[in-house]
Amino acid sequence: MSNIVRIATDTRRSRAVVYNGMVFVGGQTADDRSQDIRGQTTQTLAKIEKFLAAAGTDKSRLLTAQIWIKDIVKDFAGMNEIWDAWTAPNAAPTRATAQCEMGAPDVLVEIIVTAAVSQ
Repeated sequence: MSNIVRIATDTRRSRAVVYNGMVFVGGQTADDRSQDIRGQTTQTLAKIEKFLAAAGTDKSRLLTAQIWIKDIVKDFAGMNEIWDAWTAPNAAPTRATAQCEMGAPDVLVEIIVTAAVSQ
């Protein structure tokens, strides 16, 4: 039976959970929300990389991503510019992107990923 490993857990949530050879990274947002979509996306992806590393994997092993954008018409191209430069060559995950009302008014993007853990 596989153990469940929780990373950066508090009473409400874990930032990442490792189980059965996969890591599930919960929704990440930028810390500096005064940034535009490019800045917030860059910060968010850096946080995701940190949690992937803590789980023993990296962005080359991404399986799927969900991206939530506050204003898809205004910010889709800018987010994609950063995303495309960030993803590992020939290792793009499946992905869905949608517009939604965010948990705070200054959050422009939130990203959730699942990756295979390196073995």
